[in-house]
Amino acid sequence: MSPHSFHARLNLSAEASAANNDAALGDLPTWKLQDLYPSATSTAFVADMEKAGKASIAFEEKWKGRLAGAATRIGEEGIGAALKEYEALDDMMGRIASFAGLTYFSDTSNPANGKLYGDVQARLTEYAAHLLFFALELNRIDDAVIDACMARDPLAAHYRPWLVDLRQDKPYQLDDKLEQLFLEKSMTSSAAFNRLFDETIAELRFEIDGKKQPLEVTLNLFQDADPETRKKAAMALAETFKANIRTFTLITNTLAKDKDISDRWRGFEDIADSRHLANRVERDVVDALAAAVRDAYPRLSHRYYRMKAKWLGMDQMNFWDRNAPLPETPTALIPWNEARDTVLSAYDRFAPEMAAIAKRFFDERWIDAPARPGKAPGAFAHPTVPSAHPYVLVNYMGKPRDVMTLAHELGHGVHQVLAGAQGALMCQTPLTLAETASVFGEMLTFRALLERTTDKRERKAMLAQKVEDMINTVVRQIAFYEFERKLHTARKTGELTSEDIGDLWLSVQSESLGPAIKISEGYETYWAYIPHFIHSPFYVYAYAFGDCLVNSLYAVYMKAEKGFQEKYFELLKAGGTKHHAELLKPFGLDATDPSFWSKGLSMIEGLIDELEALDNS
Repeated sequence: MSPHSFHARLNLSAEASAANNDAALGDLPTWKLQDLYPSATSTAFVADMEKAGKASIAFEEKWKGRLAGAATRIGEEGIGAALKEYEALDDMMGRIASFAGLTYFSDTSNPANGKLYGDVQARLTEYAAHLLFFALELNRIDDAVIDACMARDPLAAHYRPWLVDLRQDKPYQLDDKLEQLFLEKSMTSSAAFNRLFDETIAELRFEIDGKKQPLEVTLNLFQDADPETRKKAAMALAETFKANIRTFTLITNTLAKDKDISDRWRGFEDIADSRHLANRVERDVVDALAAAVRDAYPRLSHRYYRMKAKWLGMDQMNFWDRNAPLPETPTALIPWNEARDTVLSAYDRFAPEMAAIAKRFFDERWIDAPARPGKAPGAFAHPTVPSAHPYVLVNYMGKPRDVMTLAHELGHGVHQVLAGAQGALMCQTPLTLAETASVFGEMLTFRALLERTTDKRERKAMLAQKVEDMINTVVRQIAFYEFERKLHTARKTGELTSEDIGDLWLSVQSESLGPAIKISEGYETYWAYIPHFIHSPFYVYAYAFGDCLVNSLYAVYMKAEKGFQEKYFELLKAGGTKHHAELLKPFGLDATDPSFWSKGLSMIEGLIDELEALDNS
């Protein structure tokens, strides 16, 4: 059951935005989860939980062992009818899971929310065990029989993209009993350690000048103009991470081993192959991306940080200065309504339809904006299910980066709304393409702001911030990917100590950040708080993929006379029904071309060139 994953922008850099309920920000909205269910005790929620359980058992009794025969029939006894029934179940269970998940992430410190989340996960895992046979049995049917079925049955033909996609999993399937064991044991293995991580992070407090505060607020201080404040935040983070490092080390070791066991049983050759398969992207395409970014380190991050050190009057920046504001950076907070209007205006200039969809998130309370104790850190967009609508979570503090984050997550939201028409089985976009709309939305917003900026100092600050965001999205994420590769490879030979993991972390950070950044004591623990390593191993390269792809896509848009918007919306509406090669072809782009990534990276280099020119003028 796939359509319940989050598209997250959690800690793209070491300073994910946080928020206070500052009056200067205005009225920050909280989301209305009642659109899913009135409450966890409501008649509707309780009834759907019971209905989902009975329906999953009934589905198994009706179809298990009969799919081969159904492939030769049409109508109510055919594969198409089974798929339609399965999709309806997927939507219902996804709605339940979404409500429990969003309630939990609204306040992970509330024991009632944790219990709801855990209980719902357990019940849905139990129900999913009755549905597990479906994909496995479908994949045991001969390809020629499935092809003939789709040719004969229009309803089965409707699900062709899902059926074709499913066949890619065939070589890595286990027998039914093993698959059921893997599914049910996940509750006491990977799911349990994921929850332990979330609740540990939510409970951490970091003391600065006698005041204890949560992670998001502390991370935000890396954007403070005062170097001493940034240092205090860095030391507070390091001290608390170190005090809890044994827990994070245990979680990381356990999940890495859990993945290794799964990969070995399923027959994946490379440690990241399961992620590539889920993303429907070829290993050599990702390898080419990673190699291109690593080769560009000196031209991008090393060069930029050398320039920034000079701007800040330093020979070498401390690691806590990496995202410090320039003297030219405006310090005034951006009220929520201004952020809203900025993003919607930028979207409207590109396509009114895009702005109209994004506006619904504000008007209908699909956004949760204020930071509060226990709330999930960072930002994410959750598609929920096609029968409902997506939700967006941000931690808004009124910084320019927060406006960009809002533009990013609303890009996801627009994408999810448009793709929802594909239905629960085919709406989910692979992560590599899921970042397209979000990064494109950011780019539209940035370009709109830059165009109306006439002051040279303000333009420099905006360009610098955009370059930093792009470095965080491309260079930093590929460094994260390289760290994960090293960690999972090393874990195969035995358990890793905290020091082992810290050494691997420092090795990739030093290489990617370059000589202009001084990596001092304390930073070796900073791997501990990054949730992608825990929740979705090797997810991170999708950000770099999306950013480079959007850079190339935006270059096409700037040259296009007409018709670009229509092709762009077709890309978004496709959801998970098409491969990246097919989706990019109308734009004349090809991710398998080795030069493709160089084109995307050259846009970042061009912005650095512009900054250097501004600096010298």
